[in-house]
Amino acid sequence: MTRMLVFTRTAGYRHESLPAAVAAIEAFPGVRVVHSEDPVALHDLSQYDVVMFLSTTEDVLDPRGRSSLRSFVLGGGGFVGVHSAAGTELSDPWYGELLGARFAGHPDGVQQATLFDREGQPWKFTDEWYGFTEVRDDLEILLTVDEETYEPGLYAMAGPHPQAWRRPVGAGRSWYTALGHTSEAWADPAFLDHVRAGIAYAARD
Repeated sequence: MTRMLVFTRTAGYRHESLPAAVAAIEAFPGVRVVHSEDPVALHDLSQYDVVMFLSTTEDVLDPRGRSSLRSFVLGGGGFVGVHSAAGTELSDPWYGELLGARFAGHPDGVQQATLFDREGQPWKFTDEWYGFTEVRDDLEILLTVDEETYEPGLYAMAGPHPQAWRRPVGAGRSWYTALGHTSEAWADPAFLDHVRAGIAYAARD
């Protein structure tokens, strides 16, 4: 059984999909979920295998929580970031290293686009399509989005345009997906499999 803290605190934009997302994750088999929006929940992570930042926005941790999360991951814990977790803790340089990139923005609205996995298999999905800055060169890219299949506007990226990745961080593991903006995503079996795979990677399961 994977023990996971799902943290959904927002200090900026708040996604309407959060209730559907939390309910879907709580229904995952083999995962015991504690859901919180209290920064104090990050002060002691010893009871967890994985911490998930689920559509968090802006600065959501206090200094003790930042230190605790860093120690947790570097010591072997797992981190999962979903969607606007990339636009979180922008004042903390280490969080940017943990996540692997920083949110740059996205074109207005949701659009259908084609994603490709590591084997080159296509997947059509409707979401906001994030652009990123400060992308680390040690990421294992899991999904890219084909910019020819939607209108990236100001948020096109040179080379492959990543949407999900993973990497070891210290003795721990970090996994991130930019998908998950809509409530409908959280009823999509393929997307739910994607998130479950991320939790399993972070938990070394």
